[in-house]
Amino acid sequence: MRIKTTLSIIVRVALLCMALAVAATACGEDLQTTAIGEGDAEALAQENASDTASEDQGEEASTCFDDPGLESITPGGDEAGTTITLATHDSFVLSDGTLAAFTDATGISVEQVAVGDAGQLVSQSILTKDNPTADVLFGIDNAFLCRGLEADLFVPYASPALSDVDDELELDPYNRVTPISFGDVCVNYWSDALAGPAPATLDDLADPVHADQFVTQNPETSSPGFAFLLATISEYGDDGWENYWESLVENGVSITSGWNDAYYGEFIAGGGDRSIVTSYASSPPAEFLFADPPVDTPPTAVLDDSCFRQIEFAGVLAGTEHPEAAAALIDFMLGITYQEDVPLNMFVYPANGRAALPESFVDFGPLVDDARTIDPAVIETNRDDWTERWNNIVLG
Repeated sequence: MRIKTTLSIIVRVALLCMALAVAATACGEDLQTTAIGEGDAEALAQENASDTASEDQGEEASTCFDDPGLESITPGGDEAGTTITLATHDSFVLSDGTLAAFTDATGISVEQVAVGDAGQLVSQSILTKDNPTADVLFGIDNAFLCRGLEADLFVPYASPALSDVDDELELDPYNRVTPISFGDVCVNYWSDALAGPAPATLDDLADPVHADQFVTQNPETSSPGFAFLLATISEYGDDGWENYWESLVENGVSITSGWNDAYYGEFIAGGGDRSIVTSYASSPPAEFLFADPPVDTPPTAVLDDSCFRQIEFAGVLAGTEHPEAAAALIDFMLGITYQEDVPLNMFVYPANGRAALPESFVDFGPLVDDARTIDPAVIETNRDDWTERWNNIVLG
């Protein structure tokens, strides 16, 4: 039998990735190691605010990428002997000794506290922002990014290690958050259980040949479920996505509250009878690694056209009494030791382009060239409207 409990933890990405969805493209041009210039920041902020808002995807975007007028942290002091707290989502997993390596190198101790899923993590941090219970937050993704920025949760810090990060992962031009990992939420299918040809487009999920075969998650209760909704909005626009969902309902789509109920409930992986599910681009590598008995290739594959990118960020929380120690932890999280520990623990991709990927990721989890995205400001502005309209169509 598969090690279901282990796989359930390591495959699930917390945007939302996510989220999120943990999402960005394969590494390309590098960022500058210094803080972004004022003119460049303003240009990037304008680009972020107008990128998808100019498309037919809903109301006017929020202003979360406006200049916050805050000074950036400047490291330099000796923080040895300091203890800081790292607040994360529940899916945060590292190998034994990884955070200890940071302590050995800096003398700074880290206490890690899990605070629910990505949405709960952000909400709790907003509630306690005047008296923060942590120094660094990890796990806010592009679906919740503007909620955190609008609440002034973070202090700007430009890590020198950003020179090794693809600039498309850098969504905030003022460095209030730092990209740490990313992944794609994608439709997966069990290759030898399909009733017809493998789906190649989102439209194919509404084809009668795949009737009663697709299971996805409620976007109000599930990060991958919300990411899939965003993928359909990206594809069909604000005037077309509702018609698409009506066609999915007519074709027998099933809705679960969360990823585990879908993947290990109704999908074939858990003994269900549905051959298509919303999951992650990294799910096939996980199926390969945890197969019992071992297999030569994963039994699942990814529908590239469905993939929505989730990017997970870390940020120094405003109000911390240890900003320089917190900044040092951000540097470590972008370093090779941490970055190469991420894939086989949280089944996401490292943001640092110099980090080596496990062979299973290279062979069975290649990144999609053009994963879907929607500007975080547009997401924040339209989230409640989109989910309410989705409820009216799907749950009625």
